[in-house]
Amino acid sequence: MATSALTNFTVPLSTNQSASSQGLLMPKLKFRFRVTFLNLGVTQPTTELTKQVVNFKRPTLEFEEITIPVYNSKVYLAGKPTWTAVTCQLRDDASGEVSKRVGEQMQKQFDFYEQASASSGIDYKFTTIFEVLDGGNGTSTPITLETWELDGCYLSQADYGDFNYATNEPATIDLTIRYDNAIQTPLGTGVGSTITRTVGTTITG
Repeated sequence: MATSALTNFTVPLSTNQSASSQGLLMPKLKFRFRVTFLNLGVTQPTTELTKQVVNFKRPTLEFEEITIPVYNSKVYLAGKPTWTAVTCQLRDDASGEVSKRVGEQMQKQFDFYEQASASSGIDYKFTTIFEVLDGGNGTSTPITLETWELDGCYLSQADYGDFNYATNEPATIDLTIRYDNAIQTPLGTGVGSTITRTVGTTITG
């Protein structure tokens, strides 16, 4: 097959949109990513957690719905945004480092021995950074294709999983992370970009 024919492996576009033959764009691959936790737990650095990540779910954003009843129909407006909690699965290593750091974070949120709660969110909240990488490693420094920064994080659930004689897989700890806000960095690459606030001359839904 001629190399030039590879430009036909895509959806044909009309001439007023783009070149009719441009080739298929390289997709981001799900297994090329990195997760970094800043200020999670007490023991630093938290790179032991980064090395043991199995999977991570990117943020989900949902706007509450405002319904405006009108004469013969309804109009819908976007209400307050809600960030859905994300999940992260970690391998539970034999040295106990992952379990230790997760336990430290839970203790920061609530002292289970003394039955004492943290006085404020700043005492226990951490930042989670999720990066999509291009596959580089070693002497070829990986390039970050996409970054999500989740601020105001805390662990709303830590599932230490089960053990089973009949299985042949590593033990895992499943985390559910609740956060206050998420932006894509650097600014200007998506959520968090500076967009001019539009104000119409006619106030209408």
